[in-house]
Amino acid sequence: MNLKKEFGAYLISGGITTGVNYILYMGLLFFGFSYLAANCAAWVGAVLTAYVLNRRFVFHSRKKLVQEFISFTALRFVTLLIENLLLWLFISRLHILPLPSKLLVSIVTVVGNYIFCKYNIFEKEDICHG
Repeated sequence: MNLKKEFGAYLISGGITTGVNYILYMGLLFFGFSYLAANCAAWVGAVLTAYVLNRRFVFHSRKKLVQEFISFTALRFVTLLIENLLLWLFISRLHILPLPSKLLVSIVTVVGNYIFCKYNIFEKEDICHG
């Protein structure tokens, strides 16, 4: 798949994943969860969605499922930590509302996640060399 097509597929799957993330985040905030608890729970839903979409429709991976999922989750966990730190900074220290804070933080995580996925998780195995 050429880079332009791959990035387009990534944007579509990212839009779906972001939708799952925001629906869960805002829903949990509505029901009284703290912003960090809501973000962590939303992260779980988003990671599951992103993994399936990225593996199947964006990067067309052929790696072993369990190993790849563990790597994917581990690297996404790094972005969760960064996201929670930035949310804490924006909401608790800078007093920005939770939704605008989440939007700002999403810019950092979307770029970081694409780079992690493209170069560390979904590398295609060489068909000729196994």
